[in-house]
Amino acid sequence: MNTPEKDYTHRTWLAAAALIAVLVAVSFIPPQSIGGIHLRRANILSDVMTFDDSASADSREDSGLYDEEEFRVDLEEVASRIEADTVRREVPTCYEWRLPGDSTALGSYSLREPDTTRRIATLTPIEDYSDSGRLRAFCDTLLLARRPVRIAFLGDSFVEGDILTADLRERLQSAYGGRPGGGTGFAPMASPLTAFRRTVKTQSKGWTTYNIMQRKSAPDFLRGHFFVSGWVSQPSVDASTRWECTDFRRQLDAATDARILFLSPHDSRVEVTLNDTLRREFTIAGDASVRQITVSAPRIHSLAFRVLSGTENFIGYGTIFEGHGVVVDNYSVRSNNGQAMFWTNPSVNARIHSFGPYDLVILQYGLNIMQAGVTNYRGYASQIEKMVAYVRQCFPGAAVLILGVSDRSMKTDSGFEPMDAIPYMLESQRTAARNTGAAFWPTSDAMRAQGGMAEFVRNGWAGKDFTHINYAGGRRVAWALYEALNDEVRKAYTEIRLAEIRKAAAAAVMDSLQHSRLQHDLLPETIVSPTVAPEPGTLNLPRP
Repeated sequence: MNTPEKDYTHRTWLAAAALIAVLVAVSFIPPQSIGGIHLRRANILSDVMTFDDSASADSREDSGLYDEEEFRVDLEEVASRIEADTVRREVPTCYEWRLPGDSTALGSYSLREPDTTRRIATLTPIEDYSDSGRLRAFCDTLLLARRPVRIAFLGDSFVEGDILTADLRERLQSAYGGRPGGGTGFAPMASPLTAFRRTVKTQSKGWTTYNIMQRKSAPDFLRGHFFVSGWVSQPSVDASTRWECTDFRRQLDAATDARILFLSPHDSRVEVTLNDTLRREFTIAGDASVRQITVSAPRIHSLAFRVLSGTENFIGYGTIFEGHGVVVDNYSVRSNNGQAMFWTNPSVNARIHSFGPYDLVILQYGLNIMQAGVTNYRGYASQIEKMVAYVRQCFPGAAVLILGVSDRSMKTDSGFEPMDAIPYMLESQRTAARNTGAAFWPTSDAMRAQGGMAEFVRNGWAGKDFTHINYAGGRRVAWALYEALNDEVRKAYTEIRLAEIRKAAAAAVMDSLQHSRLQHDLLPETIVSPTVAPEPGTLNLPRP
């Protein structure tokens, strides 16, 4: 006997109705914050019903966006620590290996003319709130210096892998670098991200590497010796690293100088190999300060470093490749909102700065702090002010340029739209620059002048997350930043030339006055014609 099948169709309808009821109920739940992450309202009725969430968003304080404890720093303690740890040592702090080269490579003094080419139609100018003239001093150095001009670029994942900085470096080196061989700047001793970077090829083995964002997993000794690069590496015996210059951008295929940075608390022996052919060993006396080995040669295409002995508490930082022009060191740390700066060792920073002082420090942060719907970033502005103060302690004399947050879009019910928090974050960063006498550049304005993040994504210049640019997008932002810096250089050049013209004119007038005075003092009045003015260099004698 066949039993008739039961009809469960009505249960499907009941389940669908229950699901719709739940979703409708969820639509009435206001925006929430979970673990510091702010969630938008889930509104399936957006086409027929809207909610005013502005009140809750505007009243939201930014203290939940980051841990304020991470930004605590005693600047007086930092200053005293730097002073104590950077005193002169009995042991060498710098070892040199110099190969014969062209001693006249730097040439004689001449005022460089600024670049007049333009790649970006709309200029987004730098806002200089400095009363100390540090940005102007940086521009003067670009125009006048016969030494490398050094820039430290501190940022987050937005510039990871030398994105943006590769093209900024190329433009500055091409305009103000002199002869080829500018170098790629800083390259870490070892890092899991080295394969991502195209401006230098790095092969390392035998190193255990720690990132500052996971510093608590590092041994105690290493934890207290981070540099602003964000990486420290502990070697085993025969640990080695080989760096090779690339042609990913112009003037990168070789450098003329390289500075290997490390810390060797105990006696050690290391080996340096230049261009895979020339080798030299160095015996390092143990000391608590950072040391460097400088290698100078007409052409450095590759460099290798190996630790032969003395690995206990040995720390490898990396190498800075540079030339006679402009050096741009990329110090990007993923997921960093700036607080990692205070986890670095100020004495390490100051010591490395003393080896090759920076002329400009660029701070690019905020992308990891900004949240949709948040309009109050006053607390973060005060933290940026602490960052600027810390930078000035570690890198004295350098100008500071704060980059405003980049453009970013968020997915809404009607598609991707610019994040509403951007203008509020920009204003907080601008306020911090104003309060500290630093310079400020609104990155998002420069991107929007080129169509904004939506246009960047359409052109393949940025990822589909509508947040991170790629190398193509980095080039567009770098060109805009270069134009802003170059505009400041042009102003400095104009002032220098006007001063030279005024000085030359004053000297000409002085020469004329001196000539007249000498003529009056040396020649008797009776032999000078009263009616005919003597020409310079001649005597008007009366006819016999």
